[in-house]
Order: sequence, then C-alpha cells, then structure tokens
Amino acid sequence: MPSGNLLSRRKRSWRANELVSRSTLQLLDFDDGSPPEHAWRRKLSSHANRLKEFNVTFREAIRMMKLGLRLWSYIREEASHGRKAPIDPFTRESNRPSASQGVPLGGMGSGSISRGFRGEFKHWQITPGYCEMSPVMANQFSIFVSRGGNKKYASVLAPGQLDGLKKSWDDGISSWDWKLKGDRSTYHALFPRAWTVYDGEPDPELKVSCRQISPFIPHNYQESSLPVSVFVYTLVNTGKEKAKVSLLMTWANSIGGLSHHTGGHVNEPFIGENGVSGVLLHHKTANNNPPVTFAIAACENQNVNVTVLPVFGLSGESSVTARGMWGTMVQDGSFDQDNFNAGASMPSSLGDTVCAAVSASTWVEPHGRCTVVFALAWSSPKVKFKKGSEYCRRYTKFYGTSPRSAVNLVQDALMKYKHWEEAIDKWQTPILSDERLPEWYKITLFNELYFLVAGGTVWIDSESLVVDADNKLNSSLLEDSDSPLRDSTFNSTAPLIGFDPHEIDDKENVGKFLYMEGIEYFMWCTYDVHFYASFALLELFPKIELSIQRDFARAVLREDNTRVRFLADGTWGIRKVIGAVAHDLGAHDPWHELNAYNIHDTSRWKDLNPKFVLQIYRDFSATGDMSFGKDVWPAVCTAMEYMEQFDHDGDGMVENDGFPDQTYDAWTVQGVSAYCGCLWLAALQAAAALARSLGHDDYAERCMLRFAKAKSVFEARLWNGSYFNYDSGTSYSSRSIQADQLAGQWYTASSGLPPLFDEDRIKCTLQKIFDYNVMRVKGGRMGAVNGMHPNGKVDETCMQSREIWTGVTYSLAATMLLHGMEHQAFTTAEGIYITGWSEEGYGYWFQTPEAWTVGGHYRSLIYMRPLAIWAMQCALSPPKSILEAPRVNTMDRAHISPGTLQFLQDSVRRITPKNGCFGNNVFNWDC
Repeated sequence: MPSGNLLSRRKRSWRANELVSRSTLQLLDFDDGSPPEHAWRRKLSSHANRLKEFNVTFREAIRMMKLGLRLWSYIREEASHGRKAPIDPFTRESNRPSASQGVPLGGMGSGSISRGFRGEFKHWQITPGYCEMSPVMANQFSIFVSRGGNKKYASVLAPGQLDGLKKSWDDGISSWDWKLKGDRSTYHALFPRAWTVYDGEPDPELKVSCRQISPFIPHNYQESSLPVSVFVYTLVNTGKEKAKVSLLMTWANSIGGLSHHTGGHVNEPFIGENGVSGVLLHHKTANNNPPVTFAIAACENQNVNVTVLPVFGLSGESSVTARGMWGTMVQDGSFDQDNFNAGASMPSSLGDTVCAAVSASTWVEPHGRCTVVFALAWSSPKVKFKKGSEYCRRYTKFYGTSPRSAVNLVQDALMKYKHWEEAIDKWQTPILSDERLPEWYKITLFNELYFLVAGGTVWIDSESLVVDADNKLNSSLLEDSDSPLRDSTFNSTAPLIGFDPHEIDDKENVGKFLYMEGIEYFMWCTYDVHFYASFALLELFPKIELSIQRDFARAVLREDNTRVRFLADGTWGIRKVIGAVAHDLGAHDPWHELNAYNIHDTSRWKDLNPKFVLQIYRDFSATGDMSFGKDVWPAVCTAMEYMEQFDHDGDGMVENDGFPDQTYDAWTVQGVSAYCGCLWLAALQAAAALARSLGHDDYAERCMLRFAKAKSVFEARLWNGSYFNYDSGTSYSSRSIQADQLAGQWYTASSGLPPLFDEDRIKCTLQKIFDYNVMRVKGGRMGAVNGMHPNGKVDETCMQSREIWTGVTYSLAATMLLHGMEHQAFTTAEGIYITGWSEEGYGYWFQTPEAWTVGGHYRSLIYMRPLAIWAMQCALSPPKSILEAPRVNTMDRAHISPGTLQFLQDSVRRITPKNGCFGNNVFNWDC
C-alpha cells in the first residue's frame, strides 16, 4: 500500500457543502437522503457542451484510403442483410454526444438505460449491439406542491431545455411546466447510486432529495443481473404550513428513437403485493426483436397514496392528452382510483405515442419529513442475435420469462432496496474511508464501473445455451443428413472442430456473460482490451471472469474454415485458426461465430496468445481455483506452442511482422518489440508457474530455458540505457518511448511472479515514461500519450501513436504502484480524471472514451479499457491468495534435464485434444 504521508497531502477534490448548503444536508440526513461526502457532482444548470470527435490527418487519410473503401463496401454488405458492421466510422448519430451523462440504471446484462445528470433517460441498449442515444423526453419525474390558500408549485424535475415550451396549441409535453432552473439543484454520483438534491426548487420551503439505486452488488450473481432501479424521494418541509406533495412518474411505451411510433403497444394498470401498484407498458419491438415490458410503480403506505393513469397521449387525438394529464395533477395531485380497473388498453396505432403515469401523494407537516419510493423495471426475457441464436437472460433464472415478471421485479426492488444499499456500503466504505487515497481516485474508481451496465452487456442463463446448442445441431442435421456436422466452410454457424455443442461449460454456475468493446466497436469480449478491463471483473465478479476465460480457452482449440476478407490489405483467410486466441467472441452469433473483427488477420497478432496465458495465470493465482487451472491447461499449452512460428530466427524471442499485429492496430511494428516482446517474456514465466502448480515440472523447465534465452535477446535488442525502444526496426518510431512497453511486467507483478528485469531498469523505464509521455503533455494533466520521441515531441507516426489511451494510462499507473512509485502513479492517472471527469475537462464522465488527442478530441465513447483503473486498486490491495503465495523464483532449479531442450513441439501436439475441449480425461493429459 502507498504511504500515508505522501497521499494525505493531496488536495481534496470537492466537498458536498460547496454545492449544497450545510443546513440542507443536515435536514436531508435521514433515510440516506443526504448525498455522500465522496461523489462526483454537478449543478443541474451546468451546460452540457457538445463533445469533440477526433479526425484523421490528411496523411493518415491517404494511408488508410484503400482500407476505408473496403470497409465502406463491407458495411453496405452487412446492412443489406440487416446487420450492423462491427466497426462503422461512417455512420453518425443524429443526436451528437454531449457532456450530459450520469449513472446508468439497473444491474448487468439485461439491457440498460442511462440517465443524464439533469434527469433525462437516454442511451437505450435493450437490443444487443444497438444504442439509441437520444432521450425520451416524456420520461420524467415531476412535483406538485400545494399549501394553504393559493400557494401552488408545479414543475418537471429537470431543467427546461425544450424549444417552444408552453405552446398554447400543443397538447404534448411542452405544455407541462418546465420551471426548474437548476442553479439550486445538484447531482451527486457514486456508482451504482446517484443523488439529486433540489434545494428549494421549485418550492422555496421544500427540500427534496431523489436517490437512484441499482442492484450492482459485487459477488452477488443473482440481484446484480436484475433490470430494475429504485428512486427514493426524501421530502423535508421547512415551512410553517403543511404541504400536500405529489410526485409524478411519467413513462412512454418506447425503447428509444422512434420505436413508440411502430404501433401495437399496450398499457395496463396493476395492483401488486405490499402496497406496490403501477402500470405495465408492453412494447412490441420492430424487426422481429423480442418484446419488452416496462413496469413503473410506487409503494403505498399509511402516509402515501398511489394512483395511476394507464394511458395518455402526446397529441390532441388522444382521449387523454399530456396537457389534460398535467392539468389533472395541478388541480387534484392524483388520478381517479377507478383507473386501476381499466384493464389492458387497445393496441396503439402506427404513429401514436402512448404513455403512462404513476402519482404518489403525501402530506408533509411543518418541519416534517417523508419518504416516497418509485421503481422502474424493464423485462426483456429473451435476447436474440441477428444470425438467429436466442437465449434467456440471466434474471429469468429467478423470475421466469413471463412479461408480468416486471411486476415481481418492482415489488422485490421496493422491498429489498435497503438491503442492496447495506451491501453497497459494506463494499465501498473501506475504500472511501481510506485517507491515504486521493478523493478523485476513490470517486472515479467506482464511477468507471458504469461500463459494466452501460457497455452493452448481455448476461444469459446457461440453461438456454443447451437449448440453442440442440437447435443448432438439429438444424445442421436436417441440412445434411449424411453428415452430423456440416463443414464450417459452407455453414459458418455449424458446430466447429473441437467443439461439442452439447457440452455447456458453466462450471462457475453463473451463466454466460458478454460485454462490448465499446458502443462504437460492436464486438463481444474483445480479448486484447479485456486484458486491461478484466481486473474489475476479477475483483468484483470473479466467477464471471473465470467463465469468460473458459470461453476463450475453448475457443483456442477450435477452428472455423469460413473464408474471411481482411480489410487492411484485402487478403483472404479463415475466420478462426486452431491454436490462435480469438480476438473476440463474435458479434451476431457470439460463442458460435468468433472473430467479428476483420481489419487484420488476428491469427497473426503477437499479443493475443501471451495475453491469454497471462490472464489465465493471474486469475488462477488470484482465485486459487485448481480445477480452473487444470481445465484450461490444454489451451495454455496449445497457445504457447502456436507462438513458436513467430520466432523467425530461433533465438527464443518472437518477432513482429511489419504490420500492426497487436492491439495498437494502426501502429506498425517490425522485429522485436517492447510491447509484444515483454508480453512474451511474461507469458513464458506465467506458463512455467502454472505448470509447476499443476505438477508439470518438465514443461516449466522448458519454458524457463526459453525465457532466459529470450530475455537476453530482448534486452540486447531494445534496452538503450533508460527505456526499451519501441521496436528493433529502423523506422522513425523505432526509438519512440511507448507508454505501454512494460505491459508484461505489469501482469507479472500483479500475479505475484518475480520481475522480468532488474528493478533498477523497471523504475528507470517508468520514470522515463512519466517524465516524457505524461509530464510533457499539458503538464501531466491529460494522461500518458502512447508514443513520445526522445526529443520530447509526440510521435505522430499514426493516429494511435499520438493518442492518449485512458485504459493504458490506468494500467501504467498500476505498474507504477506495483513498483513503489506512488506519486508518479497518481499523477499519471489523475490526468484522466482532469481531462475526462473534472469540470475543467472535456465532459467525458460516464462515457469514458478509448482515447483522446492532445487537443481533447475523443475516439470511441463508452469503451471497455478504462475499467483498468481497477488494476490500480488490485495493486494497492492485492488478492489475499497472491499476498500469501510463497515467493518462488521460477528459475531456481538445481537440475535441468537434457530431454527438456526441445521446446513444446512434440509434447504439446501429443496433448492437444481432437474432440471436446475439456473432456473427462483432461486431468490425465501429460504435458
């Protein structure tokens, strides 16, 4: 851990009472209504500026012209089949991104809805791979207050930003009262919760706090899958008269965009158990996608009365208009109790928008307090991918697949949310109360987890995998009765070599989990990026992390001979090569059709296989799960043997092949490289350590012989006295200082293995990166630029060399922490906070991009890699099993037998399975 003296001197980022008066905080400090001491904060009146997207330079555009033409053609081809291409830089959202994001709603993997800090519901990701960014402005909370006499207040609880508000002829939502200015209202975010405090708006004598709670609970694999959120309103009357307060939740039957116009949508009221009542909104999706049912509800008790309006419309043709609904609330503060008997509405017509409303009314005595609670659930039990596979979501294991499960979801949420908060507090408090840590770090650490909800995650019940596998097998049998398994050259969705469709590997018993690389890069579990992000899953949901690793281990032993054109050079190859680690788990048919990425042939990448071995060993050492290690061991052996072909001169070190054959897929590498070479050294050591743990000492000896040979080559070719050169080539970039050059050492140290190099060289390299890549870019206030020339100028060889990658900056900071460089680590990582999250930055909160330029222009919002901030936390508080593991140097062997000098060739081929990935005889294989 860092020293207390160093970090305690760091300036505090903010205090709650800088934006909310201390007296208001004290008044709201019951039932957790007051926001926490540590949180990300904004005034609701803050301007949400448009974000600046990056542009390629003229030279880069010329260089990538052929790629661009081939990509354009591929995007059009996919669109003709009704599919989205994994990468599409040509299509732009009509609603440009802005600095308006906030904490998203719900648990993981059941479809997500984000909520901006000013209250708008936006970024709808109900259908896998599709994100509708525009807000649905009919979805709002509103307040109505009446006191003695003619004292009345009514307003939507969001700043009035709509054009033409209060049009006399409009029967839609602009007829509502949008009176909130937002200058006395503030937003406080600490994922998975958020607080909005209305300090005398719109009623100067009423203090209101809305607390948004979602069931994101580490190590809880049930409730963390639920598509539900709770909104707890705390009301404090500071006036001398009692006040009737009515809170209103309105919701459109829509999943974003123009989906509410497609017709066939039905609303119906319901009365549940324990005082819970509300409205179900059954949404008929377009394009044969599975339906969605929303439930909006409130909890009635002796102090709170709940009424509903099952249907109202946004046009004058509706029987009840938005204007009429608002007028009823202004006058009465509630709806007719008989509305609960209305039954299901008629299906909506094409072009019509149907909405529903739930009102909760209460009396608040002078200087009294009251709590009103709402809940929102969205039940979409089936998830369907474009190439036909359909699965049940994880939450259906506990709630079933009926559309009416939404009722049970809101009922349980309203009854259990306090238990959720207790679990969240228990998780977060030790970190938040650690005075040695900078405040910005504590807040950003939790808030970067937004991606596990808003990053397009899909979490399915493993039982539905069995059904899907049976369907696929039956389909292939019908198509070719002479062959039980059709050749994948002709049917890319047929079972692949080395894959038994009946073998469902869910040994962790947590279902199957997918998360996208980013909302602009539609690929599931992109592995070279997961390498950075996986620390969050390992720390918080280790069974999910092991499940993903098992998926990739099985994929190592599979092949798919489908012909694929690689767009960077126009060559053709096969989709998946046996022995090569998959780049991703696919896009439109995950688990079955791998490698959606087709820019380069990733079977020739030099980083994926070492990253696989490193992640396997890190997870094995962190969890101590021996069965996991044994199960994935054949895939580790195969992945290591596969790398043999890239050692072109037999010196033990792999070489890059003169194209961007690694995660920096626009940055060419030639010969021995700092990034891939360091990963290879670390993988050799990790494979040896895993082999020793599993009793394969001969294999470990061979790995360490190779390690010793390769290390001497690596240092001789690349070490220049203060850092490792980018590569051993002769290009202008070859002597660049790469921020990520010690990625292998990062994993080595994170896994409790001996350092790859002398400690002096490691610290010297890190200091060089800090002095140049960090501090020479805006004084260290932006993070670490990927490439920097020794003369102190940014390497502008390509788009990626001149970018600052947020996740790489966090991983670099983690490496610094692991080597006792606390000041450099937190200064480096703080640059990401300053640029992305602070008020003086560019507005990337809750949408942290893959990269930004020195000018602050982003590339790829809502990206996976920034979850690497959790690598910093793992460095500060390593897993107990790693802390307590004996420090055994893998080179300490008294004798190396002559028979081990032939590395891998014969033995690995002998153990590679020909049928199922992990058969019953896996434990007996000799390596």
